[in-house]
Amino acid sequence: MPPHLLQLLPGIALSCVIAMAATLVSTLHGGPQFLYALFFGVAFHYLNADAKTKPGIEFCSRFVLRLGVGLLGARITADQIAGLGWSTAAMVIAAVVTTLLCGVLLGRLLGMSRAQSVLSGGSVAICGASAALAISAVLPHNKESERFTLMVVVTVTVLSTLAMMIYPLVATLLHLPPDLAGLFLGGTIHDVAQVVGAGYMLNQETGDYATIVKLFRVSMLVVVVVVVSGLFKRQREVSENPGAVARKQPLVPWFLWVFVALVVINSLGGVPGAVQTGLNDVSRACLVVAIAALGVKTSFGQLAGAGWRPFALLLVETLWMACFVLGAIFLRG
Repeated sequence: MPPHLLQLLPGIALSCVIAMAATLVSTLHGGPQFLYALFFGVAFHYLNADAKTKPGIEFCSRFVLRLGVGLLGARITADQIAGLGWSTAAMVIAAVVTTLLCGVLLGRLLGMSRAQSVLSGGSVAICGASAALAISAVLPHNKESERFTLMVVVTVTVLSTLAMMIYPLVATLLHLPPDLAGLFLGGTIHDVAQVVGAGYMLNQETGDYATIVKLFRVSMLVVVVVVVSGLFKRQREVSENPGAVARKQPLVPWFLWVFVALVVINSLGGVPGAVQTGLNDVSRACLVVAIAALGVKTSFGQLAGAGWRPFALLLVETLWMACFVLGAIFLRG
């Protein structure tokens, strides 16, 4: 085995063990797998400075993260998106765009940077922790950005879990039929897993429709990441090469090409069901390992240092998206 690969093994092994522990606890006792991985990783923060584990931790927090995001494309087909209809698709697109704008405007009022505002808005608008990790990969990179990303992952996961419990009750109280209840749940809850849980909590039809709406939101991740990559391209190049001539980077990162390729192949029927399930599992595993590695790179003190502003921003964005989708449903109906 090449020497540089041997250097990665201790950090990769640590990240994988933390990810497996988080998965075990989540499976046995319930609760968000990503959040467990993050907190377990933070408990091993002292190993981040260890010369043996540091290279592998960096590898997991960068390459493995991007691979997991790219493999998300195996979930989506063009038929699923087309089956929603133009009015539903337009409503979801409007909700995503306005939530992003809400994040940018409110973030400015709260004194947060443009990158932080875009990251928080994108995580709420698209697919929670997965979107936060994907968008952070094309933003300027530094210690503060890593800390903020983890704060977003923690907060958006908690809010998504609360939404999974509360939103089905809202849909029931408002007497929404299965398709509109599915539109509300799939169009507002952050993470895919929580959308599935909330939808099937009501009935099969609601769960199916909510999942398709959510996957349409996930498909918008490509567009958002490409736009963000273009907006922050110069800043990202400088941040990754301080004091040197900035190295040119592609506008569309390689993991987005993987995402798009899988969507196209899957839409053409080139991905068998068993392979699709396997790719989804690998994608989830990569993201859990990446979050575990990101957790090792930070500390509870750093998370607490983020203050109340990120939480307030994410909470307002979440409420905005829920109110927007509900308002659009009643105006349409």
